[in-house]
Amino acid sequence: MQIVPLDFRVATVADTELLIGLMQAFYAEDKLDFDPARVRPALAALLEEPRNGEVLLWLAEDGSVIGYAALAMGFSLEQGGHFALLDELYFSHAARGRGRGKQALAILEQRANARGVARMRLEVNHHNELARRMYLATGYVDDTRDLLTLSLAERLKDARA
Repeated sequence: MQIVPLDFRVATVADTELLIGLMQAFYAEDKLDFDPARVRPALAALLEEPRNGEVLLWLAEDGSVIGYAALAMGFSLEQGGHFALLDELYFSHAARGRGRGKQALAILEQRANARGVARMRLEVNHHNELARRMYLATGYVDDTRDLLTLSLAERLKDARA
């Protein structure tokens, strides 16, 4: 495998539609529900407020965008306070298999560390064995827990009915 150096730029509000397209591709591939009413405001909050985190656009040698990553800030007593969450990491199919995933992780880890956090977490779907193997091979630890989610909006809507 030929390793190609990975370049990036920080996304801005002007990149919203580009990111929405990339997110739709990622969500479809990873079997995630893409809800524009939920995703758009969250993306805007991330792009408009640096304390929430940042989105990086991965660039090919010719400068074209080949993927993205969303790094979000969180807080947890167990994690010792603020931590970085690698919320999303996506490369187009044509950009995979050249060592870019590991390079992306290294870049994201450095950027998270520059924000003053000592820990970075991520999610990986059970069906995404390739990504899981890459994360484990680069030092991430499976803490043997499952992530559970509750839609409070749905819960509160049902409670009002």
